[in-house]
Amino acid sequence: MASEPKVTKLTTEKAAAEKIPAETAPPVEKTAKAALAPVPAPAKAATKTIDTSAAQTRTAMEKSMDQATRTAEGFYKATEEAVEFGRGNIEAITKATQTYVTGLQDLSKQAFAVLQALNEQAVANAKALATVKSLKEAAELQTSFAKSQLEKSLTEATKLNEAAFKLAEQSSAPIAARMTLAMEKLARPAALV
Repeated sequence: MASEPKVTKLTTEKAAAEKIPAETAPPVEKTAKAALAPVPAPAKAATKTIDTSAAQTRTAMEKSMDQATRTAEGFYKATEEAVEFGRGNIEAITKATQTYVTGLQDLSKQAFAVLQALNEQAVANAKALATVKSLKEAAELQTSFAKSQLEKSLTEATKLNEAAFKLAEQSSAPIAARMTLAMEKLARPAALV
């Protein structure tokens, strides 16, 4: 008859805790020997797989962190460029506004000078009309007055229009330059992170 395993108190307590009949519970000596026995091949393979998986996971995490860092740096650089571009836009608008206001003041002065000259000529013609002796002379004086006023008005209006167009070009130049720069930036392919 084969020797039966010794049933010890520890084996019996373990069997009672796990609700295993004491006769079928493994003896303590066999359990201890099994724990100290060499690891079987499947267990070694599982350990190797776990170690390999851990290394792969670590490598993947490092790559992910590296990619995240490069992406964050790219976003930071793009944000800096956007802020700088916005600052340039504000400077261009400020310069355009200053140019426009200064030019508008100059145009206003020119227009006022034209109106003042036309008024002075009208006063001089009115005085001349007061000294005429005949109706024919008055009609000739009035015709020459109207003709000279019209010629002077057209000449001065042309000068004012040219000055206004020049002012529009000068005041819009900084904004046009910014628009050109924006189009150039949009035309360039985005830098890959």
